[in-house]
Amino acid sequence: MSGWSNGSSNVSYTSFLLVGFPGLGESHSFLVLPFLSLYLVTVFANALVIHTVLTQRSLHQPMYLLITLLLAVNICAASTVVPIMLFSFSAHFNRISLARCLVQMFCIYFLIVFDCNILLIMALDRYVTICYPLHYPEMVTGQLLAGLVGVAAARSTCIVAPVVFLASRVHFCHSDMIHHFALMKLSCGDISLTKTVGLTVHIFNRVLDMLLLGASYSRIIHAAFRISSGRARSKALNTCGSHLLVSFTVYSSTMSSSIVYHVACTASHDVHNLLSTFYLLLLCLVNPIIYGARTKEIRYHLATLFQRTPLQELPG
Repeated sequence: MSGWSNGSSNVSYTSFLLVGFPGLGESHSFLVLPFLSLYLVTVFANALVIHTVLTQRSLHQPMYLLITLLLAVNICAASTVVPIMLFSFSAHFNRISLARCLVQMFCIYFLIVFDCNILLIMALDRYVTICYPLHYPEMVTGQLLAGLVGVAAARSTCIVAPVVFLASRVHFCHSDMIHHFALMKLSCGDISLTKTVGLTVHIFNRVLDMLLLGASYSRIIHAAFRISSGRARSKALNTCGSHLLVSFTVYSSTMSSSIVYHVACTASHDVHNLLSTFYLLLLCLVNPIIYGARTKEIRYHLATLFQRTPLQELPG
């Protein structure tokens, strides 16, 4: 039986049954192989780029170290969701306590926000690279990067913690069956404060991030077009291409997922679960592909891993 406690005249469940994809009935086992395969490919792709950067001293530069941090966050985000989902397909491992559910909620939302904060730091790095190239080594130091990453982690915690704390104060009495992250749909009583805080934080965070990214890249583009050499200008803009593509993918995917979740109310739980899971996994898989394919130095060192003799020069 599901655990429960009696408080504030409401029965509040303290453990939940992970339903997964209710429309599939007993066919959950057929999802294990595709989701496990996609998860393993995602982890391998991210780990391969991370290994390449960390083992090549020539890549021990701020931009590449930030890429490894971003990809490490991808692995953590996928690992926060997929293993639990795969275990939930088994009748022996398909229950989760409220405490574990709240911890998972904090972890996944923290990692998503932290991912966006890393993109902001990378935008700052690109801004200094293009606008102040001669002062870059003395401005972007390891100590500065460590401080910015610490601020990013603190900011992510401050954004996510209040929402999770308010969720922990809610009574869950409607049912003990939970679909994906739809914990708040099981709540009873007034949760308007929790919804208001969550929505306000989400909108403010996204709008502020996009304004900062827009301001940074408007300055970068302006500075790039002031470079007299066409080849140097092209190189300067190309260094920002991967980051812009990843930023667009992250923010557009996050907003699309949020719109589908809030607007497509008539869609089945299976649709929401599939969209959310594929959104997370595919986003984590796209990032190493973009950086591995578009970043010349990383592409070169990745190529040497699969060749018997090292390449003599970087490909264009």
